[in-house]
Amino acid sequence: MGRKEDNIKRATSLFTKLDYIRNIGTAAHIDHGKTTLSDNLIFGAGMMSEDLAGKQLMLDFDEQEAARGITINAANASMVHQHKGNDYLINLIDTPGHVDFGGDVTRAMRALDGVIVVVCAVEGIMPQTETVIRQALKEKVKPVLFINKVDRLIAELQVTPEDMMQRFGKIITEVNKLISRIVPDEFKKDWMVDAQAGTVAFGSAYHNWATSIPFMAKKNVNFKQIYDFMEKEQRKELAKAAPLHEVLLDMIVEKLPSAGVAQKYRIPHIWRGESEEEIGQSMLNAKADGDSAFMVTKVVLDPHAGEIAVGRLFSGSIKKGDQMYVAGMPNANRVQSVGMFVGGDRIATEIVTAGNIIAVSGLRDAQSGSTVSSNKEMTPFERIVHNSDPVVTTAIEAKHTKDLPKLVEVLRAVAKSDPSIQIDSNLETGEHLMSGMGELHLEITEYRIRNEHGVEITTSPPIVVYRETVAMKSPGDFEGKSPNKHNRYYITVEPLEEDIREAIVDGTIPSGNIKKAKDVARQLIDMGWTKVHGRGVLCIENGCVFIDATKGIQNLFETRELLIEAFNEVVKRGPRANEKMMGVKIILNDAKLHEDAIHRGPAQTIPAVRNAINGALVSAGVALLEPKQHVYINVPQDLMGSVTGEMSQRRAEIAGMETEGDMAVITAKAPVKEMFGFASEIRSATGGRALWSTEFAGYEALPRELIDVITEEIRLRKGLKAEMPRPENYT
Repeated sequence: MGRKEDNIKRATSLFTKLDYIRNIGTAAHIDHGKTTLSDNLIFGAGMMSEDLAGKQLMLDFDEQEAARGITINAANASMVHQHKGNDYLINLIDTPGHVDFGGDVTRAMRALDGVIVVVCAVEGIMPQTETVIRQALKEKVKPVLFINKVDRLIAELQVTPEDMMQRFGKIITEVNKLISRIVPDEFKKDWMVDAQAGTVAFGSAYHNWATSIPFMAKKNVNFKQIYDFMEKEQRKELAKAAPLHEVLLDMIVEKLPSAGVAQKYRIPHIWRGESEEEIGQSMLNAKADGDSAFMVTKVVLDPHAGEIAVGRLFSGSIKKGDQMYVAGMPNANRVQSVGMFVGGDRIATEIVTAGNIIAVSGLRDAQSGSTVSSNKEMTPFERIVHNSDPVVTTAIEAKHTKDLPKLVEVLRAVAKSDPSIQIDSNLETGEHLMSGMGELHLEITEYRIRNEHGVEITTSPPIVVYRETVAMKSPGDFEGKSPNKHNRYYITVEPLEEDIREAIVDGTIPSGNIKKAKDVARQLIDMGWTKVHGRGVLCIENGCVFIDATKGIQNLFETRELLIEAFNEVVKRGPRANEKMMGVKIILNDAKLHEDAIHRGPAQTIPAVRNAINGALVSAGVALLEPKQHVYINVPQDLMGSVTGEMSQRRAEIAGMETEGDMAVITAKAPVKEMFGFASEIRSATGGRALWSTEFAGYEALPRELIDVITEEIRLRKGLKAEMPRPENYT
């Protein structure tokens, strides 16, 4: 039996011992050392040789990860660590650091109870560091801190021990500022990272060493001794005196919550069902003998076993042959196998139980974000809310007509395994629009389609995804008439309040068809809405709200689902350029309906409501919003002019310039459209001496002088008339 198999065998004996299970992840800005750290933890669990620890990068097993030197996929490894004579099962997820793959981070957090936030000692807190901390805290995942690459402070910056401690203090303070802003009051005191309390460690993952204040006290070693080791470049000696895996694995066991403890406060946050229900109690207590409740956070495509659903089992148990129901799907799925991942290897077990991160095959209807249960009537888990939407699109076609059916299936599989990829297909023309988080995200996905799925494709240059909105209220009710003229709907639109929009984006106010209408109404009324509008919410989608403000309209309730369908059609394709709508309040004020139901069917209701909404939008004046990015650039001071010149050509706003030593940090905000080709241009302008990163900065109004030009460009690309419609087109 190999190391990994033996490890999983030990792990299965701990499945039901909730106090001895830790579900944790690593998260960081790109290149801050997460995956190298994970190697060390895997070595500490006896699944890797000491020589390979920190260098093999076991969790970067995808060939594109190896080729590009970055983590692209969240990867799992279950391991056993012995602490004070007891075995502990640690289910680890290593997450990507690149902003284009932030969706994987968000989804992984749903499965975790604790996270090691990794920060480079030289670079400090970076944009993605802040993002991953926010992602963790939104899911009530407790953080600890590892300050990595401490060796670089001596080798590159030649700092003194005093300067080093100051730098550590600054990083800890900045992390705690973020935590204090986001963490609920009930956790604020306990979840702050504190070196004295042992929730901060320092070290070098690449050189296999780490320390913490509790470790130094236990081993009777002080920081000066550790500094001397580093200064003398006695790396192997330091790794023996202060082994990273011992420090970090002990910190995980002692400072991060067990599965049983965490589920008691996480379940009410991620599941809106009644806690008194049997399945609610089973999840709160992680009962192995209750109905199963499985949250899928990732779907992995296995060439031999097909689709593997990976995620957290919050209740019950799952074994081969079990019948499971995917929420929203009518038929049961039969489980083919269960097990756990160690890097790229999936190791089968006879059964998996509550409180663990698991892998299940046979769930053909599952996708990332799905709720799976043995109880067909289970209330689904809350939707996983991502920080940003896809902002870059490419047109993709099969190179050979014969491959078109296969491409359709492949694109479905791609969207299923990576919900951050959105596919909009026109089956008549054979054209598909694939949207992702950035150029790299699309590039990787295109590579997989060609090389892993074996479909030759052609793609267009990247296209920016815009959003449509209104800046003012429509002048009055716009009347939408059904084709038979027997039904009339009267609608107004207005901008959605910014605080409401933000609450929808961060998931505080749920999206989709409103199930707990009273709760949503209470939230909206507390935020300043009238009772009529708060209680009248029919649907929230794409950051737009549809409200029924009518009174006493006979038979209106019977058309509710048709009203929502019409609303969804419009917010998916706005009237200006068929881009998604956002930030709009759409209000149904009145309706006149035919008394006979046969005259109020879909063919009559949907066009009437759709025309009323579109007409109101056009009357109000539809604006275009463009996606923007924060750009952070590290460059030698003598090249600052080259960088600022390059940014000024891209409609960028320079937000700040700071210097440290001979290096400068330039912060800017730029339109995504203008950043195409930036990588090659900035390398050329700086001789390859600039380092940069980006972060999604939201949508902002397109400059007035560009809106008509861009509108026409988009409409022609989509095969629409160049001129956008007028109100009379909807009467």
